[in-house]
Amino acid sequence: MSDAKDIFKKYQAQTFPFPSCLEIASAKGSYIYDVNGKEYLDFIAGVSACTLGHSNPIITDVVKEQLDKYSHVMVYGEYVQSPQYKLAQLLANNLPKNLSTTYFTNSGTEAIEGAMKLAKRATGRPEIISCKDSYHGSTQGALSIMGSEEHKAKYRPLLPSCNQIIYNDIESLVNITKQTAAVVIEPVQGGAGFVTSSNNFLQKVKEKCNETGTLLIFDEIQTCFGRLGTLFGFEKYDVIPDILCIAKGMGGGMPIGAFISSWELMNLLTFEPKLGHITTFGGHPVNCAASLATLEHLLASDIMQVVEKKEQLFRSHLQHPKIKEIRGKGLMLALEFEDMELANKVVEKSLENGLILFYFLFTKTAVRITPPLTITKEEIIKGCNIIKGILDA
Repeated sequence: MSDAKDIFKKYQAQTFPFPSCLEIASAKGSYIYDVNGKEYLDFIAGVSACTLGHSNPIITDVVKEQLDKYSHVMVYGEYVQSPQYKLAQLLANNLPKNLSTTYFTNSGTEAIEGAMKLAKRATGRPEIISCKDSYHGSTQGALSIMGSEEHKAKYRPLLPSCNQIIYNDIESLVNITKQTAAVVIEPVQGGAGFVTSSNNFLQKVKEKCNETGTLLIFDEIQTCFGRLGTLFGFEKYDVIPDILCIAKGMGGGMPIGAFISSWELMNLLTFEPKLGHITTFGGHPVNCAASLATLEHLLASDIMQVVEKKEQLFRSHLQHPKIKEIRGKGLMLALEFEDMELANKVVEKSLENGLILFYFLFTKTAVRITPPLTITKEEIIKGCNIIKGILDA
């Protein structure tokens, strides 16, 4: 083990007993390079974060330009800063009218926390409902609505009045009542292994929310920007949420999140009490500049328009008897295997062969594929061939 790995394991808090400990030297496009000069084709993109690939000058140039102007100058919401308001305006221009006002955060879990507070403030109700096998972040509030007791048990007591429905189970919607402030749901379940909505489930959730006066919160932390081939995932299902939470890919590799709703709802955080939701670094001007550049480029290019073709390329080149199923949508795909041992072996052997894959939080028999949206046809085929070669062996 190198000195760097020793220091990493000794002084940096660990989240997993067996990290890969890949020592990074640089990254460019769809590739990451280690300190020994070995290249790795990246099928993960920082877990759906590096939308336009690594070290894209579209991002790095505006980051450097903004750093030369100013970095952090004041707590969020006090000064008028062009990277913030330009991004907020462009988001509003590309969202339905009821999603016109944005509150910027540092991350996805902070966006969820803000959305939960807003829902309780707006409705005066205590209950938050989420789905079994859902993942919305690891802070105390977001953890309270996580859909796995295994990950919550050691941290109780958590928030009260957090209950669950079952994804794609319409009968479970009876749990949504007039005591429910909000339902928090992912258009595509991430931690569960990219489970997609079926039987008009999301539409049925929206109907039940309308019936009970409950707010619908969409967790699009993984599906934005463009990962399903549309700017936002809700566009694929023709369901408009009351509050939208985004993060990960919106920053093009820089840390940023947001929760978005109507001006009327968001303005509830301004009064009674004042400063109803506050953050120091939320909406950091450098990160907003990166997000603005990412959004502008996606809107001006055909990147989102070819996501579906790239999905089909993955599906056609990953036909193998040991792959039971390919779940998901767009460039958000899960390879389902017979057992956990094979799934683990595919991830480990892929890394040895210069391909980065990753696991899921809840399902242990599937492997994640979420490459940069800019990945090329040749890179897709190359990576798929590595996977099939491992399965053949």
